[in-house]
Amino acid sequence: MQAVFIFLSLLFSQALALTYHGSDLSSLAIVEKNGVQFTDNGRVTPFETILKNHGSNAARVRVWTAGDYNTNYGLQLAKRIKAAGMTLIVDLHFSDTWADPGKQGIPAAWPKDLNGLNTQIYTYTQNLVQQFSNQGTPIDILQVGNEINNGLLWPVGEISQNGINPVSQLLHSAINGAKSVGNPKILIHLANGWDWSDLQWWFSNVFIQGALSKDQVDIIGVSFYPFYDSGATLSALKSSLTNLANLMGKPIVVAETDWPVSCSGTKLTEPSIAVSAAGQQTWITDIKNVLTGLPDGLGQGIFYWEPGWVGSASLGSR
Repeated sequence: MQAVFIFLSLLFSQALALTYHGSDLSSLAIVEKNGVQFTDNGRVTPFETILKNHGSNAARVRVWTAGDYNTNYGLQLAKRIKAAGMTLIVDLHFSDTWADPGKQGIPAAWPKDLNGLNTQIYTYTQNLVQQFSNQGTPIDILQVGNEINNGLLWPVGEISQNGINPVSQLLHSAINGAKSVGNPKILIHLANGWDWSDLQWWFSNVFIQGALSKDQVDIIGVSFYPFYDSGATLSALKSSLTNLANLMGKPIVVAETDWPVSCSGTKLTEPSIAVSAAGQQTWITDIKNVLTGLPDGLGQGIFYWEPGWVGSASLGSR
């Protein structure tokens, strides 16, 4: 594992100019349960401690409504993140399993109508924020939804089926639930941060009188991966995020990204960057440069996706 931490040291040193330089470590306890140990200079060390010692100041944890990444799992990881002295970002999927641009299913036990879902998402988010606070690990940044380009809680909140109004209502309800018991910063997260046409449409339409308002959103997060779409170039990211900063005037983070050390059968969008640990450093440096170049200092962070998820080569982390 030593090479991983040489990379981590380089990664976070490259991102130090930003407010947030961290990673998603959601699968940490799962890989540890499977016998994985992490070392730094040959000494077995908790992964979060290694991250902090190498320059990380923030960590992100996904929470599902059921399954492996349920609330109790998130609560336990939060204790470790806070004990390491890092900013805690909780990523709510509002789903029993993965939520991303291709799937955003309503949890099995939740209502299936908009009114019922507005009440449910308010109560769920309220209770969750309260639980994190009660155990002494208040959430610093709350991400309401994961890559919600086509909405959340499908089919009720599926934009391609029912428009964006239900999404605006549901996000408004979730945020109100959180704010009724705490004061986390609110992050809205979309995929494909390089795709300005999608971001422009979404943020130009989601704020609706009586539902989600612009002042409820503190941070905008985007995903930026080099292997899912040929349009995901650094130049497209720079153009898109510059436009987004001018449109919204809100802090922006790259909430998910990574670069492979080996990659076969997939064409990467920046072929000049080496497929290696050194290439990972270049990738992060280039993203940092995009962010630090945004208007009014609005580019504020990078969260590397799952650097500790050993055995997840198919997902791009290794």
